[in-house]
Amino acid sequence: MIIVPDPDAVLIIRRAERSGDPWSGHMGLPGGRRQPSDTDALATAIRETREEVGVRLSREWCLGALDLVSPRAASAPQIAVQPFVFALADRAALSPNHEVSLAIWIPIRELREPGSYRPVALELRGELRSFPAYHVGEHVIWGMTERILTPILELPPLR
Repeated sequence: MIIVPDPDAVLIIRRAERSGDPWSGHMGLPGGRRQPSDTDALATAIRETREEVGVRLSREWCLGALDLVSPRAASAPQIAVQPFVFALADRAALSPNHEVSLAIWIPIRELREPGSYRPVALELRGELRSFPAYHVGEHVIWGMTERILTPILELPPLR
């Protein structure tokens, strides 16, 4: 998770549509699988962010790690995601690669607006289900990304 000031915003991506990807087309955060060349999970986050959106992060900009998050659906890949929070002084230019169809800075105030946090009904495996979600314009952020964002958004503003 990357946050920037003036106005406070978070970088959100839309994953490209890909066959066999359980998160195809979802709104999310940059990230991905650890490679043998990655020294640790933080190195993975830094590398994946550079690859996916062209933002070069530094370990010094990392505010810390959040709790591990795993998919709740039994049919989803059984993985554990280690989220990190980075703070940048300014918005970096975004250059999405083939894995990302959209990369945008979403103002945190829009995520905190009354009515933006409400359920979304989705059909999964033929069953209509309801999930907590953030609705910002045409974008719906749900699932693991919603579960990563919510604890941060529930904190009082820094100012």
